[in-house]
Amino acid sequence: MILRACLACGTLLLGGCGLLGKPEPLSADAPLTMTVSIPGLEGNLLPARYTCHGRGENPPVFWSGAPSSTKSFAVVVDDSDAPITPRVYWLVFNIGPSTSDLETGQLPPYTKVAYNSAGAPKYEPLCPTHSSHKYRISVYALNTYFSGALLKNPQLLATWTSIARHVIARGTMDVRVQP
Repeated sequence: MILRACLACGTLLLGGCGLLGKPEPLSADAPLTMTVSIPGLEGNLLPARYTCHGRGENPPVFWSGAPSSTKSFAVVVDDSDAPITPRVYWLVFNIGPSTSDLETGQLPPYTKVAYNSAGAPKYEPLCPTHSSHKYRISVYALNTYFSGALLKNPQLLATWTSIARHVIARGTMDVRVQP
């Protein structure tokens, strides 16, 4: 009886954190019309400085091709092949509509960073341990600019779900990271 109660309580707590439930997909039906790039990549290999094997800085991300009706952008770095999928390493949102890139180590004014899968509101450096691994960088054009409660407590699942409802276009690229 006590064991059952503990399991039920644990399931409720983990489910509330989003660890057991998956977030809804970020509008897979939104047009894939945007181009995403990282300057200086050779063969889509991400330099070590953007990983746990280097300085752990966020990579610079550039994009183009957003609709003129875009109100803001969101950038997501994730690993869709992780055991708990997707593992989100970075989720940046409320990027102004006139912005076309995120530079290393700096964010545009009013931009927000949601908590990542590790539970911190920052870029978590990509860190494969045994072999080369593929990660995804996605940029989403949104039909809104977020305000209110989401800005005060940008939890991963709540932010992800809010963004998913407002995607009007998207672009994605894969990068490889060496251990």
